[in-house]
Amino acid sequence: MQKRISRITPYTHVPHDPSAPILEMHRLYVRYAGRPALESITFHLHAGERIAVIGPNGAGKSTLFKVIAGVLPPSGGEVRISGYRPHGHICIAYLPQRTQVDWRFPASVEDVVMMGRIGRLGLFRWPSRADWRSVHTALTAVDMLPLANRQIGKLSGGQQQRMFLARALAQEAELVLMDEPLNGLDVPSQEAILGVLDGLRQQQITVMVATHDLSQAAKHFDRVMLLNRRLIRFGLPAEVLTAGNLSQAYGGNFHLDQSGMVVVDECCPP
Repeated sequence: MQKRISRITPYTHVPHDPSAPILEMHRLYVRYAGRPALESITFHLHAGERIAVIGPNGAGKSTLFKVIAGVLPPSGGEVRISGYRPHGHICIAYLPQRTQVDWRFPASVEDVVMMGRIGRLGLFRWPSRADWRSVHTALTAVDMLPLANRQIGKLSGGQQQRMFLARALAQEAELVLMDEPLNGLDVPSQEAILGVLDGLRQQQITVMVATHDLSQAAKHFDRVMLLNRRLIRFGLPAEVLTAGNLSQAYGGNFHLDQSGMVVVDECCPP
């Protein structure tokens, strides 16, 4: 007997311009309570790129992702997804920080992955066999099919992130936004996630990952975006990860630990 999942507010199928960048942003501004969260952000991405977004806490990384996903309106400027405004796209998968998820919710792994199909089901339709096939194919791709019926709160941190990646695959996402997905994971779990991202690259899926690990940013990503409310530098890792650029972002009071994580001196905050 097939499981059923209730229909949520439908998404609009927004057309794409195949000649346009997958994502472009021009002079984006976001303000909270009169204070700038992002200032004059301009860049564009191409299909299949893997981008690391780095910067201190409060730099605007999560805000940037929410604007791209269409859940937070900008105060000014322009955002385009394949040539169109971000609202209503079903091609964007947003993976928030794990601390923002209620892991006590009584949902199984495959239920969460099925949520990625909601935008494609249409009004008042239950998932078909083909939809469940897509879910199980996505779970297989991230090595999570044996855990399909497990309650989400019983997963490890790495399994939780792989479940969300499976949801993005089931959604057929073309742009995946991951907010600190590797934070707090052990090395094998991090390597498993990075392995899944390798598979996304082969499918020409663009990925933006917020991270504090500069070594991973340099080793595993095509380009690095250095933020602190404004775009300090965006380019190849060797061009961005310089002492001068990092000093602008972190205020000069920082050092790198053995793993490549930025450590800011608490006695002299930026």
